[in-house]
Amino acid sequence: MITEIALLKIRGNESKAFEKSFEIAQKIIAGMNGYINHELQKCLEEEDKYMLIVRWEKLEDHTEGFRKSEEYQQWKKLLHHYYDPFPTVEHYKKIY
Repeated sequence: MITEIALLKIRGNESKAFEKSFEIAQKIIAGMNGYINHELQKCLEEEDKYMLIVRWEKLEDHTEGFRKSEEYQQWKKLLHHYYDPFPTVEHYKKIY
């Protein structure tokens, strides 16, 4: 299992719209091959900041399977216009 982490900075005053769009988009990612689960957490210190955590069976399920899929194009259309700047996405594996 790998964990994808993305820190999302949302354009000012668009957080509510982002959350509504994410409610739809999460159904897309949840249907992907290798998907295990996800969480979207809202930062307490910064109003328009979120952390997206997605767990995948293997790295390629995210980087190849999801990102190269038609479903990813829908995900992009729903969410990418909210980000400023575009988030860095990192992948982690459990050590302990």
